[in-house]
Amino acid sequence: MAKYPKTPRSFRACFPDDGACRSYLERLRWPKGPRCPKCPRAKVWAKKPPVYRCSRCGYDFTVTAGTLFADTRQPLRLWFEVIWYVAHQKKGTSARELQRIVQMANYQTAWRWLHKLRRVMAPSRPRKLNGTVEVDDITLGTRASGQSLVLMVVKISAGLGTRLHLARIANASETVLTAAVQHCVEPGTRVLTDNWRGYRGLRSNGYTHEVVPRTPSKGQGALPRIKKIEGTLRHWLGDTHGGSVAPWHLDYYLDEFTFRFNRSDSTSPRGMIFYQMLRRALRMKPVRSDDLIGGTENPANSRIQDAADFGSATDRSR
Repeated sequence: MAKYPKTPRSFRACFPDDGACRSYLERLRWPKGPRCPKCPRAKVWAKKPPVYRCSRCGYDFTVTAGTLFADTRQPLRLWFEVIWYVAHQKKGTSARELQRIVQMANYQTAWRWLHKLRRVMAPSRPRKLNGTVEVDDITLGTRASGQSLVLMVVKISAGLGTRLHLARIANASETVLTAAVQHCVEPGTRVLTDNWRGYRGLRSNGYTHEVVPRTPSKGQGALPRIKKIEGTLRHWLGDTHGGSVAPWHLDYYLDEFTFRFNRSDSTSPRGMIFYQMLRRALRMKPVRSDDLIGGTENPANSRIQDAADFGSATDRSR
């Protein structure tokens, strides 16, 4: 078969059942043949499909061992269908919509699977931005649901290649903002910000920092590109997810928005995104339901960007 299906028809032809899905995962994970997760250089014996046994440690395993799909009780064919659907939604989907379209048994299963796939969308090694970037910090959420401060960094690029980085931060102090920018922007980059004093440390840390003033005559913000993306992000959270994103789950929604935004102008077919998500899922460790429910408020799961935890307060006092 081709590297990945490119149309719904070819998807159905490539993956008619669990056996075909499992064979595809084996080719992705083990291009040179099955390998024991514990002893990757040891010989492997084939037992009753789909099980393999390590000749060194005696461990019995399948291709899903130690991955996002580990111990799933649902058919792999259903997993593939869900990933195919999610990959083809340019604006994402809600758990309720996924449950309806894929005809999943219940809402809770759809919610858990979507959150697992948002972890697949999270970059393992964020690529640092360069050239010219706009940087701003915004507040998402409400007082009722909880508010979070988020750093937005956008690489300014004509045509294809616009890149976005989003990160939840603890506060807008100079220490926090400088460290957060250093995390995702290469030194020497031209950085455009508003006149908030928290950005004053950028120049002394190797960046060409420029303050862009507001345009009073038009009431235009200092950073028009980033403000446009901010509007899209707010609309996406409100329209696709009903605005009901708890702060402890926000990191993963930001990951999904970034993943989709950075591929929105790609010329690659959507099947490539499906392929990339499967490869990432095979490299991921299993995600427990407790981790999903706890979100990132659980200290062990915290994704907040920090410089020694990037402070504590979440307000931006001017």
